[in-house]
Amino acid sequence: MLKTSTRLLQLLTLLQTRRSWAGAELAQELDVTSRTVRNDVERLRELGYPIHASPGVEGGYRLGAGADLPPLLLNDEEAVAVAVGLASAATGAITGIEESSLRALAKIEQVMPARVRQRCQTVQRTVATLPRAAAAIDAGTLTTIAAACRDNQRLRFDYRSHAGASSVRDTEPHRVVHDGRRWYLSAWDRDRGDWRTFRIDRLALKLPAGPRFVPRPPPDGGVIAHVARGIDQATWQYRARVRVHAPAPALSRRLPASVTVEPIDDSTCIAHVGADSPEILTQYLAMLGADFDVVGAPELRRHLRALGKRLLRAAKAPSRGIRQQRHRPRRSQIGS
Repeated sequence: MLKTSTRLLQLLTLLQTRRSWAGAELAQELDVTSRTVRNDVERLRELGYPIHASPGVEGGYRLGAGADLPPLLLNDEEAVAVAVGLASAATGAITGIEESSLRALAKIEQVMPARVRQRCQTVQRTVATLPRAAAAIDAGTLTTIAAACRDNQRLRFDYRSHAGASSVRDTEPHRVVHDGRRWYLSAWDRDRGDWRTFRIDRLALKLPAGPRFVPRPPPDGGVIAHVARGIDQATWQYRARVRVHAPAPALSRRLPASVTVEPIDDSTCIAHVGADSPEILTQYLAMLGADFDVVGAPELRRHLRALGKRLLRAAKAPSRGIRQQRHRPRRSQIGS
């Protein structure tokens, strides 16, 4: 049988790996009696671990949250993951947590076994991060938005758009999304009656949060796809609607997620496309592989006509003189 101190650590490890354990399961894992499990649970409670017990067939032991954070037990892989995450957070895009991340990292490294500390230091020494112009956000702002998403509370904030326009938004927050560079809020815009994506570094919260709301079904395709589409479309300087003579599912498979495709019938659909300029959009549409009609956008049609003429000229057969010149041998090759 394991020593009491070793057994307590093993019991604590088991309680951290699952939401709930039956007493008989714990006794079998530890090779002790159910009475010993009950006694060990009481010892852990005396040390500050909030362990809840519920009776009955469906009952068991569950490690809960207490007033203070008790010591945690981590295996080697978990310790490396936490240390690397804290090191990244210390230089990340969330302001206000750098010092706390460094303090926590120092505490963890101090009690790490030598083999685990060496693994962490190896990762930190050999992994280099490319500098990127990440938009920093305040940790308090991020926490407030996340809490509003969790509690289904409306959020109002001043917002500055990609073009620099300012507005006040009344939203029903849904999810916070991070793409590795920036933080975004996916929310239902009550004034516009549609889902919108907001960069968190461009908003200023109006507190306190508003009343609760009933959550809506997520946007079509899921929140991740919707935010990715919003991020891409935010950078478009030029937009257009195009009627494409192809089935919507087939066209969607050929286009990036940023392009919205709306079916008209089984053989026709509308694609909402965009680019930095009409010239780039014209070339993009020429590679769709299907016939299309531009809805509105006369400037785009002018560029399409110009591109069509250029392509027709390029498709013509070269003149006789050009063919003869192309096949005439070079002087340096004569007599060789």
